[in-house]
Amino acid sequence: MPPDIKHFNPDVVLDDAVRVFWRQGMPATGIQALVSATGLSRSSLYATFGSKDGLYAAALGRYIAQHSTPAFAALSADPSGLTAIENFFTGLIGVRCSGAVAGWGCMVTNAHAGPECADPAIRELLDAHHESLQSAMRSALGTAAGLGQLHPSVDLDAAAAVLATLAYGVNLRSRAGAAADTLRESVAGALAPLRAPTSPTPQEVPPP
Repeated sequence: MPPDIKHFNPDVVLDDAVRVFWRQGMPATGIQALVSATGLSRSSLYATFGSKDGLYAAALGRYIAQHSTPAFAALSADPSGLTAIENFFTGLIGVRCSGAVAGWGCMVTNAHAGPECADPAIRELLDAHHESLQSAMRSALGTAAGLGQLHPSVDLDAAAAVLATLAYGVNLRSRAGAAADTLRESVAGALAPLRAPTSPTPQEVPPP
């Protein structure tokens, strides 16, 4: 008789699986580690998710829904422009470098760097995630432009692509042990060329 898989909450199982995959990575995670983390038997896991690959894809989707999607929505909706982008990176660096998941990096970025990215189902999730991240950056930059915060020469699409790539870099470098101050300096250096020139104060205006 097949195992009864109705007496557990799949969302709770995915939360447990997310933590294992996020910390260890997909290739290094064995099915026994997932059995131990979720408290389910191998047969129940396979009956519900089909395979370790299936469980990983579901866990990655849950990670994106719980962590990435809300952050991107907040960035897009924030009316403060460049301050919103600064706050996004401040929060990102804080999570990556301190607290319970410090040093784990980002499950999405880890997937980009691992062999699992060759799986078409995983690639679809990663591509959609990237488009959402870049779109959120583009929205924040558009707001910044409307507020007069950007240098006139800034190409919004190109800048959004650079900032999205910077977010992946922060994730990777933090997993490798980079200090938070170093990462913050990198972000400040990337944002500096985007800013509108500051008008000189009266004391700075040269004499006629």
